[in-house]
Amino acid sequence: MDKIYRLPKDPSGLVTDQELVDAIVQRDPHAMALLFARHSVSIYRFVVRLSGDQSLAEDVVSDVFLDVWRGANKFRGSSRVSTWLFAIARNKAISARRYQPVFVADDDDAVPIALSAADIEADFDQSSRRTLIRKCLMQLPSVQREVLDLVYYHEKSVAEVAMIVGIPSGTVKTRMFRARGRMVELLKGAGVVDFQMA
Repeated sequence: MDKIYRLPKDPSGLVTDQELVDAIVQRDPHAMALLFARHSVSIYRFVVRLSGDQSLAEDVVSDVFLDVWRGANKFRGSSRVSTWLFAIARNKAISARRYQPVFVADDDDAVPIALSAADIEADFDQSSRRTLIRKCLMQLPSVQREVLDLVYYHEKSVAEVAMIVGIPSGTVKTRMFRARGRMVELLKGAGVVDFQMA
């Protein structure tokens, strides 16, 4: 019979991500299932927003957690576990996109495609402001989109985004500034005039 690693609990009854990783090092499948349950959806959403490809995102999520199972002992604790997971996911998504025949690399100066009037009307007819915001977000260059996504949707700090993306904090701030400005322009162009990004 396999030995099961006993997960410690804090007073609130929750197990930390670090404790889960420690248990995964000891080959505890329950800890792996908990870590997956905690982070797989946010990793999936991040990769979908980064790549625009749901199928690729599903593959990346599987690959990320397979890597965690195989190499949890490589996590050194210099960041939060979620930051480590996002960095793995980002690297895998970029690598996978390189091998897709239709992949076109974005840069900070890429010109996004404008929304059609039919798209705008359909969004408002369905009262789907979130859908419109997502469409505008997907028009940003990927380097700006991933920074906004990590900060606003995944509540990562500038320092954490810098670790995930592998760039200096100053570059993260510059990309955020450009991305926020462009998002406001795109949304105003789509008829949303009351949208502000903090």
